Amino acid sequence: MKTKNKAHAEKALIRTIAERSRRVFAFGDIHGCYDELERVLQFLFNKQSAGAEDQFVFIGDYIDRGPASRQVIERLIRLKEEAPKTVFLKGNHEDMLLDFLGVGGSSGEVYLANGGVDFFKSYGIVPEGPLSEIRARLPESHLEFLTSLEHGVSLGEFLFVHAGIDPQLELSQQKAHTLMWVRAQFIQKEHNVGKTVVFGHTPFEDVMLHMPYKIGIDTGLVYGNRLTIVEVVEGGVYQIDRGGEEVYVSSLKDRLDGGS
Repeated sequence: MKTKNKAHAEKALIRTIAERSRRVFAFGDIHGCYDELERVLQFLFNKQSAGAEDQFVFIGDYIDRGPASRQVIERLIRLKEEAPKTVFLKGNHEDMLLDFLGVGGSSGEVYLANGGVDFFKSYGIVPEGPLSEIRARLPESHLEFLTSLEHGVSLGEFLFVHAGIDPQLELSQQKAHTLMWVRAQFIQKEHNVGKTVVFGHTPFEDVMLHMPYKIGIDTGLVYGNRLTIVEVVEGGVYQIDRGGEEVYVSSLKDRLDGGS
């Protein structure tokens, strides 16, 4: 595992996506809840004509706490074939897992106590013994997926990260650890990076709107609330309740104007 100081000092790599897509769908924290993910993907593909011309951005925390981390990762790997522009960001739970496995990341010492047991259970693995043996029991394609996750992407007037940014720093000065772990320091303050930050990590009852500074899209799916997807070009909001069948559609404009 990395030392705390070294892990916190790593510079964030924020990739700029110059190509404009028809639509840009940002997905909130999934946390091993495969059924809801699959239902909303089918809705977007079958009812909203989503496809290869659209950009999908997954905000991180695909694993832990929920029952089906393995299925979620398998589905996301397949999704990349259906929607080649898809981007996968690294959440703090992936960060912890990678550190626990000895392949980068931070805070691996608290991983099992923070939902990691559920991750390994979905693979039929008891996380004991040499790390090399534990890693060997994970599918190679899943390890490749986890180690290739990005810190953040900038697309037009939007910046997509898992947790937020340090509001006192320019984008070029941001640290990777901040993008995956920050909470109040970011949420409670305005920033001057010139983009609307779309983030997850901190669960809200509903979409958190603090325009033009930030949009919070973690709506606590694994805690019994809902999964939220925000489409930032046309301003659509797609949500499904935990254990639900129906996808509810609303608009960011209505929410900003005071509607539901």
